[in-house]
Amino acid sequence: MKKGNKYGAHRVIEPKGALPQPAIKISNNMDIYDNEILIDIEFLNIDSASFNQLKEEANGDIEKIKKKIMGIVNERGKMQNPVTGSGGMLIGNIEKIGDSLKGKVDLKVGDKVATLVSLSLTPLRIDKIFNIFPEIDRVEIKGKAILFESGIYAKLPEDMEDTLALAVLDVAGAPAQVKKLVKSGNTVLILGATGKSGLMCSYISKKMVGETGKVIGQARNKERANYLKDTNFCHEVIIADVLKPVNVLEETLKVNGGKEVDISINCLSIPNTEMSSILPVRDGGIVYFFSMATSFTKAALGAEGVGKDVSMIIGNGYTKNHDQIALDILRESSVLRKLFEEKYVK
Repeated sequence: MKKGNKYGAHRVIEPKGALPQPAIKISNNMDIYDNEILIDIEFLNIDSASFNQLKEEANGDIEKIKKKIMGIVNERGKMQNPVTGSGGMLIGNIEKIGDSLKGKVDLKVGDKVATLVSLSLTPLRIDKIFNIFPEIDRVEIKGKAILFESGIYAKLPEDMEDTLALAVLDVAGAPAQVKKLVKSGNTVLILGATGKSGLMCSYISKKMVGETGKVIGQARNKERANYLKDTNFCHEVIIADVLKPVNVLEETLKVNGGKEVDISINCLSIPNTEMSSILPVRDGGIVYFFSMATSFTKAALGAEGVGKDVSMIIGNGYTKNHDQIALDILRESSVLRKLFEEKYVK
């Protein structure tokens, strides 16, 4: 077997010298190097920002979405939406392990895993798309993928369905990061609180703020607000338009005694929500952007423009033990597990 670079740089075709994620094109030849793992794929989970963009471009036409996904992978060698720059993750079975990794990884041929690195850097070949589940961003395919030596993964747990674990692990970075950020007594605003990552962040935030803190969840309409209230994951629920920052600020102040919050968490999947995340946060507070639709330029210049001295954190999809933290949250909350099972187990 040929020797490969730990971070997959040997796979980059254009531009030379880049790493796989920012690269325009990588090799998706499925002959593995000595430090790679070959995976036989069952499902892709396209990240929400990317899938929403694809769905809008195709006007909801499933066949057009299929063609777009195939086109991206054929052109780039990976599933990286050229508009959002984001990818997703996958589940599949280990088909082959590179010689230099044998005995170094806790994997064997046949193990079922979820990759915890983005599809935007994963060499991917799609032979056929069987089905698309647009309401949950899932794509059922026949295909192969490569995991680099530096790539992280999780063996699928035995106490829950594979598709349920896939849904949870897809957003595992969010609740794990929030668990580190949120402290007892904090007031926390969660934008997109009714979505997959939003529900998990709401649950863990309420747990972390304790009896003296407050979690405020944002919903886009009355129906979603009632849905969120029924979970009891938030102390307060507001209905606000995330594309109107002043509206978000005003609704937040109404339920928080006229005060700005300590932390806001953006779990949205649409662009142009940077200022709705920044405006309701006090000086010295924290803005956590988990959304892959976030523009660094809009966030940085926007905060400067309104005179907000806040710490802004990019949503790193990885933090230590994030997979176990996310799975344990689901095991801990019967309400959250039921909601996820109803929507994602198909």
